[in-house]
Amino acid sequence: MKDNSTLFSKFLNGNLIVQIFIGIVLGVIVALISKELAMSISILGTLFVGALKAIAPILVFVLVATSIATKQIGVETNIKPIITLYLFGTFLAALTAVIFSFIFPVKLVLLEAVSSDLIPPDSVIDVLKDVLFKMVDNPVNALVTGNFIGILVWAIAIGIAMHYSSTETKNLFHDVSTGITKIVAFIIRLAPFGIFGLVAGTFAQTGIDALLSYSKLLGVLVGTMLFIAFVTNPIIVFLKTKKNPFPLIFTCIKESAITAFFTRSSAANIPVNMNLCKKLGLHEDTYSVSIPLGATTNMAGAAVTITVLTLATVNTLGIEVDIATALLLSVISALAACGASGVAGGSLLLIPLACSLFGISNDIAMQVVAIGFIIGVIQDSLETALNSSTDVIFTAACDLK
Repeated sequence: MKDNSTLFSKFLNGNLIVQIFIGIVLGVIVALISKELAMSISILGTLFVGALKAIAPILVFVLVATSIATKQIGVETNIKPIITLYLFGTFLAALTAVIFSFIFPVKLVLLEAVSSDLIPPDSVIDVLKDVLFKMVDNPVNALVTGNFIGILVWAIAIGIAMHYSSTETKNLFHDVSTGITKIVAFIIRLAPFGIFGLVAGTFAQTGIDALLSYSKLLGVLVGTMLFIAFVTNPIIVFLKTKKNPFPLIFTCIKESAITAFFTRSSAANIPVNMNLCKKLGLHEDTYSVSIPLGATTNMAGAAVTITVLTLATVNTLGIEVDIATALLLSVISALAACGASGVAGGSLLLIPLACSLFGISNDIAMQVVAIGFIIGVIQDSLETALNSSTDVIFTAACDLK
């Protein structure tokens, strides 16, 4: 009994990143040895992602409401500059994707159309309408469905309403917030087992062969996202902080991007990012709002996906693109990306919206969506890793003292 207790204690106090890396290696090994065993183990990953998704809406609601209800008058939260960086970074990502697509043009082999039950939005107006309706969603429904825009709105409203409540009530908010945070910390400690299951299941299902035929397309997508992660974002952080950006960049990649890569959900990675912001010493009043907001509006990776796949379709059909249209595509891709859902594959259904700028039919655009789902094991994983880690990077750039 004592040995088991010591082993568990060593696990809890061990280096989480090292444990996750071990989980990744073991997951690949199991998938190579036995696909059946790997698929059985994948339940660990499903449970881990499910736990994160379950606690994330409650965590966001409680933290945002608590931070506003208990906020001291005159305390600066730095939310405005963070939102500015979110929007600017997403647009810059789309523009970078345009440049990479021009330098490395890609043509597609179009497939059969995907299932007709996937309905993309018809226009940017539809995307904005969807956002507005999400803002006034029933608060209980918002929590149940993981509608983080609605959760944010109601949490802010309740926080403002309770700002002038008694000290005892504010203490209750604080105690509930502390309790939820402890639950989140426990779930995050289970990440090595969850990542182990996710990796095993992913490699068992897809392998490598299915991705080789789309190597050039993947090369442009991956290259663009890595350029943004290691060139564009560091430049933005340096201009904002006037300090060496790479310690922050590498910390966020190590502790946020890795888990986001395998969970493939910005929403599921919210608790991880909250925990990282706390470790970085950021103000809770700031990151409790900026992190969930970033999960729905800071979508550099999604902007890259929408832009690259759209321009690949344009190249395939032989459509000429001038500079003005390319800039307009960057704006539309950035706006569309902000409307992408925080779940796996959320950006793909917005490709038809961008394709409509060039008069490309919905049938052809949906074939491109099908290709997106095929390469999604890498594309969507890297997209989510970039989206989620950038939330912390921009928050820290504006708030880190």
